[in-house]
Amino acid sequence: MTTHHPIAVIGAGLGGLMLARVLQLNGVQAAVFDLDASPAARPQGGMLDMHEDSGQAALRAAGLHEEFRARIHLGGEAMRILDKDATVWMEDDGEAGERPEVSRGALRDLLLGSLSEGTVRWGAKVTRTRTLEGGRHEVTLAGGDTFTADLLVGADGAWSKVRPLVSDAAPVYSGLSFVEVHLLDADTRHPEAAAVVGSGMLFALSEEKGLLGHRDPDGSLHVYIALKTPTDWATSGAIDFTDAEGAKEGLLEHFDGWDKRLRSLIADADGALVPRPIHALPVGHRWERVPGVTLLGDAAHLMSPFAGEGANLAMLDGAELATALAAHPEDIEAALAAYEQGLFPRSEFAAAESAENLVLCFRPDAPRSLVDQMSAYRTEAG
Repeated sequence: MTTHHPIAVIGAGLGGLMLARVLQLNGVQAAVFDLDASPAARPQGGMLDMHEDSGQAALRAAGLHEEFRARIHLGGEAMRILDKDATVWMEDDGEAGERPEVSRGALRDLLLGSLSEGTVRWGAKVTRTRTLEGGRHEVTLAGGDTFTADLLVGADGAWSKVRPLVSDAAPVYSGLSFVEVHLLDADTRHPEAAAVVGSGMLFALSEEKGLLGHRDPDGSLHVYIALKTPTDWATSGAIDFTDAEGAKEGLLEHFDGWDKRLRSLIADADGALVPRPIHALPVGHRWERVPGVTLLGDAAHLMSPFAGEGANLAMLDGAELATALAAHPEDIEAALAAYEQGLFPRSEFAAAESAENLVLCFRPDAPRSLVDQMSAYRTEAG
């Protein structure tokens, strides 16, 4: 069966949902397709810091800023930078409140709840996209159904099925892998780990590796074990991640000699350990204008998390694209050209910063390198 949609968005992440929300505020309906079976099909990740000029600007455009403020994690902006001995190199209580923290799940639920019923089509896994005549595009779903669109938007993340319509670029492994772990009910069950993380974010860096963590609003600790590894490390069998206890032992070998409280973030982890190799698109990724299709979020500018801009930029992309479409209701191409004119330079700047910060955090002189960078940011901010 083939159907047609004036605007089809692939991906119900923060960027795709923001696009649909701002379009609806302007009286325009979009159909959003997502491969998950339901909104609750999988965890939505940890905490996000919302930047004033990107994520918060998008929330204002969506008419959701006040509702967002009601969902922020008070105290979540606190930050600690430690070395392997748990010596504190920098500590910030986060009282300035310039980048409030919110859980990704709460933010996604806010956006989903703002959309008209039926906007998102769940269980719609895209297997193929192709260009038709006249600037239209066809999308094939896993069940065999197809649809066409006057405007197709790829908001489908790192391994986008829409990106090949405009670009042959592919994500490249950064040389760094995370292993994601959780420590539940931390204050009661893992008090030493809870104390070393503090009330907000933790960076524990030494020997070109690290433990990056934050406290979630439910009292759990969300930790990423960061290691420089070969490309296939996550699947090579060097550590069997299907064996949680064995995986902990293998990871602890990398942190021999580190303070026992930091090692407890690995040793006492609850549940599965999930490897997450960090990939990025080339800095400055852009494409020539292709009629009837564009990208946003990670599909357009996948970068490492070391600038804190990924989710923020995805949301801003969605709001900016919707605003451009509303301003050019009879001329999709003019809208896409205007949107991409702003998209490319801002994403290039953030991607460059992200790549630089990844290197900076895992230099031999870390955490000094990160502390110096943080001090420079504060000086620039005035």
